[in-house]
Amino acid sequence: MTHSKKHTANDFNDAIELMFFAYRDFIADPDTLLAAHEFGRAHHRVLHFVATNPGISIADLLDILRVTKQSLARVLRELIDTQYIEQSIGQDDRRKRLLHLTPKGHDLHSQLIAPQIRRFEAVLLQLGEPAFEQWKKTMRHVINSENRDATDALIDRSRRADTSRRGADGDKV
Repeated sequence: MTHSKKHTANDFNDAIELMFFAYRDFIADPDTLLAAHEFGRAHHRVLHFVATNPGISIADLLDILRVTKQSLARVLRELIDTQYIEQSIGQDDRRKRLLHLTPKGHDLHSQLIAPQIRRFEAVLLQLGEPAFEQWKKTMRHVINSENRDATDALIDRSRRADTSRRGADGDKV
């Protein structure tokens, strides 16, 4: 592997360690909330993507999470049984199962992302808009190149879903 003259292996090791530590701290608050419900990070991921993609099919959720049907089924069953997620039959294709958060699920998801939003608000305040936007571009390039377009589409879809749930002033409708 070759490195530019400006960057050494240590710089990349630093970046790797920063990613580990940032993720550890980013997920710590939600982990505490999840534990109180006897849930784990898999539950968090499912809640998040169902919240940001209302009506997502199980097949699409499997594609996003890249987990086995068996592992998703276990987590999904727990979230449905505890009334955080509800499942409906697709209107166009009755074989499809579409997922939505219940009011209880929306409440938990809001609690889980609140400390993460506060963390990003603090980062934005500290670094400013240009650096924050550059960080998002950097994170996008950490994603495998063959997955970037799908990730962009998913983010765009979740942003549109969020906008449709909120009024022009950003408050929930």
